[in-house]
Amino acid sequence: MLGSAPAPSPVRPGVTRRRAGRTGGFVAAAALLLPLVSATPSVTAEQPASGSLQRDFAAAAARHQVPQSVLLGVAYLQSRWDTHGGAPSVTGGYGPMHLTDARTALAEAPHHSHGTEDARGDTARAARKAAEAELPEASELPARLRTLDRAAALTGLPADRLRQSAAANIEGGAALLAAAQKELGRPAGGDAADWYGAVARFSGADDTATATTYANDVYDVMRTGQRRVTDDGQQVALPAAPGLAPGGTDLGRLGLRTADAGRTECPRTVACEWIPAPYKEFGDGDYGNHDKADRPKSQGIDYIVVHDTEATWDTTLKLVQKPDYVSWQYSLRSSDGHIAQHVPLKDVAWHAGNWYINSKSVGLEHEGFLVAPDAWYTEAMYRTSARLVKYLAKRYDIPLDRRHVLGHDNVPGTSATTIAGMHTDPGPYWDWAHYFQLLGKPFTPAAGPGGVVTIRPDFRKHRPTYTGCVKAGEACVAHGSGAVRLHTAPTADSPLVKDIGLRPGGQDSTTGVNDTGARASTGQQYAVAGRQGDWTAIWYLGQKAWFHNPRKQPTAVNAKGLLLTPRNGAADVPVYGRAYPEAAAYPASVPVQPVTPLPYKLLAGQKYVAGERSRGEYYFAPTFETAGHRVVRGEETYYEIQFGHRVAYVKASDVRVVK
Repeated sequence: MLGSAPAPSPVRPGVTRRRAGRTGGFVAAAALLLPLVSATPSVTAEQPASGSLQRDFAAAAARHQVPQSVLLGVAYLQSRWDTHGGAPSVTGGYGPMHLTDARTALAEAPHHSHGTEDARGDTARAARKAAEAELPEASELPARLRTLDRAAALTGLPADRLRQSAAANIEGGAALLAAAQKELGRPAGGDAADWYGAVARFSGADDTATATTYANDVYDVMRTGQRRVTDDGQQVALPAAPGLAPGGTDLGRLGLRTADAGRTECPRTVACEWIPAPYKEFGDGDYGNHDKADRPKSQGIDYIVVHDTEATWDTTLKLVQKPDYVSWQYSLRSSDGHIAQHVPLKDVAWHAGNWYINSKSVGLEHEGFLVAPDAWYTEAMYRTSARLVKYLAKRYDIPLDRRHVLGHDNVPGTSATTIAGMHTDPGPYWDWAHYFQLLGKPFTPAAGPGGVVTIRPDFRKHRPTYTGCVKAGEACVAHGSGAVRLHTAPTADSPLVKDIGLRPGGQDSTTGVNDTGARASTGQQYAVAGRQGDWTAIWYLGQKAWFHNPRKQPTAVNAKGLLLTPRNGAADVPVYGRAYPEAAAYPASVPVQPVTPLPYKLLAGQKYVAGERSRGEYYFAPTFETAGHRVVRGEETYYEIQFGHRVAYVKASDVRVVK
């Protein structure tokens, strides 16, 4: 979220916020920092022979007297055993063992331009420029971002080889585990149960709770076992050990701090720290960086919004503690899944660029960068994020589907003028299929021919071409993606469908990594508009849109869902980016908010998958003092629909339900 690009630009921007004008909220502005990722994998990255990765784990484990299951378990939690072609993760980690060398990753990182989204998304709020963040010096990077150097010292292997060779990388990881075991005064070799402390230290966490959570996850992987084909076609397996229980290890010997849990609202299965966002008045009626509320008593919490930070962890924490910046409820660290909470769930954070969504959502910022195609997220972060989302969903009765668990790139603009500036994170490289498996809600096909489809390509095998990761028009490196591209006809060479909100002049959409105009994402559901050979058509942004859906490698599965179409006699009906009440619902003390349609139409004969039906609602909170805050609810009801890549709203009086 922090610096995601406006969709029309093919180049991903950097990050910061400013407040602009007297009519808008906070706006993304000046470049914040460089991502800890290179744009492409190195061409010198070694390509191992099939089956060799399993042998590399066995050899390194034997050489350093580390139980093979421990080595495999740690690697799975970091990388799921993928090599990523030698490219670094979002925290500068390389290879299956995620050995971190953030200094090198920073030096190779691309520069990006500015974003423009109004993160608050409420015109009742005055605007103000926020301070810019600075890129940290390499010498300031914590030890958890420099583990590759230590691995090089322990093994004698060159740093380049540890970055690019999977075998060397595994060797370095084994050496680090062995060294940690020795430092704890524990014997080498032996049973996997005796390596709990070494695993906790390998996490790089600086607090006991995170190190414990990380080690527990590794041991859970070892107990349940794993088997998968990696990103370079390697078969790797870790046999299950159901009875495995770690031996007693005093983590106090690791010298870790005790994180301040404070007022955190997190499940007990994650490590959570309280780092509060400030609520502060500036003068002249201005304040930041969130709004006080009384949710869910005052208004419901219906959405969870997934963002990426476009910033390092340390910079992210500095930004959310600036009173003249914006805010979100939680930040999640890539290297070990550590969570920091900043805003109480009862209050409204400024994160989504749409005030209606903000007032009814919880924002999760994941340490990461969109434009580097192989900027991979660790399994540790995916897992802790999924646990947090399950906890929030249960607490607020939020359905675990893609109409309620949104990416920032699925949040609609509030009006025609804001569409182009909406952010595009977490983007096409976030693995929604894996995320929902961890949530316990995998996207499975429904029986029958299917008048509805759920988008679900194979993330590892599905590699559409994207452009603009480094330079406009330049192809990004091939990478797995959870998004399909939408065409005007059932052929690969036909134009992409248009998005008149992004391009009012009627230009075609592009393959730009930030261009959401012709993109459908994993888990999203659409009404089927036609089928022809290996192609399927859906209704999308008021038009028929085709995507390649071959039988041998399908990119969608049949589904069932509630469908909406214009009411009888209506040639078209308007579509909205927020579900605000009718004018008559507002008391005299609250200015009427315009119910402004977006520049799209839902046309007769078209169908769209509907979400929940709810009354129009607006949270009036333009002042630091909360006495005048009001929740306005109308009689007009709306349906949420999956209209394009982003959700939208239609008035219930304008549509009818079809089966």
